[in-house]
Amino acid sequence: MNYFAHGRRFLDDPYFLAGTAVPDWLGVVDRPSRVRARQAAAFVDDVDPQVAAVARGIVQHHFDDGWFHGNAAFAHLSWQFANDCRAALGADEGLRPSFLGHILVELLLDAALVERNSQQLRDYYVAMQRLDPAKIEYAVNQMSPRPSDRLAKFIERFCQVGFLWDYADDAKLLFRLNQVMSRVGLDSLPESFCEFLASSRKLVANHADELLIGQCDRAAWLDESVSPARAG
Repeated sequence: MNYFAHGRRFLDDPYFLAGTAVPDWLGVVDRPSRVRARQAAAFVDDVDPQVAAVARGIVQHHFDDGWFHGNAAFAHLSWQFANDCRAALGADEGLRPSFLGHILVELLLDAALVERNSQQLRDYYVAMQRLDPAKIEYAVNQMSPRPSDRLAKFIERFCQVGFLWDYADDAKLLFRLNQVMSRVGLDSLPESFCEFLASSRKLVANHADELLIGQCDRAAWLDESVSPARAG
């Protein structure tokens, strides 16, 4: 899952919402500082309500990734996209097609959900603007075995740029994808890849409900299998 699919149900709780984005934020700006579910679960009852909310959001993120990546529609579409990418990109036997197959489903699901309810994305960014990035960085540094001094600045930039809006446009999405390609050390995608994005977009939109099978309103941080604080 990507930022919007993770967070759209939690817009009334900005620090929880931020927690659902933390693993992806750290994946961009400071991978060694990543926080696993069990590390965050130890803080879901923290005396600092903002630390607790961020921790609960992180646990929710990992919980949702678990069922999403096991979803049959996700497995089928990511496999299909990987094969189609190989055909579209020519002789590419490296990691790029498989990587694209995975992330395209996630990014295009965000685009499909925004198309259904664009006001939710406006509300998403309004909620993010209510955050104090320094407090999120502080919360994460309580949980992470390797503290980060980059996260707060990145959150500010994330809110300013608003790149989730770009997923609705094939050319802008290609630009964002090539930023990701550069970050992970893979070759950039040609402009002709926009044609592939257009057809893939429709396919994900048509399967959006199937991709969300498994989503539930259960509070992941109350699950004793992931919460040592509650399991004792």
